Amino acid sequence: MVKSKPHTTPENFEQAIRELEGIVAAMERDDLPLEQALASYERGISLLRHCQSTLTAAEQKIRQLEDGQLVERPGEDQA
Repeated sequence: MVKSKPHTTPENFEQAIRELEGIVAAMERDDLPLEQALASYERGISLLRHCQSTLTAAEQKIRQLEDGQLVERPGEDQA
């Protein structure tokens, strides 16, 4: 049985994307043993959820900014 090291939370969105891309590339090569492929798939799902959560939080922040001050009002000039 392959022992895997404990997975950590990525430092940022970009790191999570890089790791996810590496997992996808490794799985596309089709040379991973089954246990390692399953562990990689599980890690990929975890990274995907982290990325989705990060994007959702960013989207909410953008909406808050738009609601507060960044919404263009009718009749205002665009710069």
